[in-house]
Amino acid sequence: MSTMKFCCECNNILYPKEDRANKVLLYACRNCDHQEVSDSNCVYRNVVDHTAGELTQVLFDDVASDPTLPRTKSVRCASCGHGEAVFFQATARGEEGMTLFFVCCNPSCGHRWRD
Repeated sequence: MSTMKFCCECNNILYPKEDRANKVLLYACRNCDHQEVSDSNCVYRNVVDHTAGELTQVLFDDVASDPTLPRTKSVRCASCGHGEAVFFQATARGEEGMTLFFVCCNPSCGHRWRD
């Protein structure tokens, strides 16, 4: 699969476009009217060069301030008694399946525990 396709008429980049009526993937030029049928249904491919877990790790110091993680007030930190924590699921080192992790939202604490 080539990384980019270029228009044979004006040499501008071709962008993926769906032809719903014929159920095919096209590459179309946004500068002229040139279109061509794609030779593959793959538009984008992300290649990961390391095995899962090899370089992937959670930095617990940043987790409590991450606005994208869900928060709960239904738990209490065993270390400081604070009533709010962020939580997320991840694989625990050396274990199969997913584990639910909690991190205390108290900036001076940061205690973490598992469910």
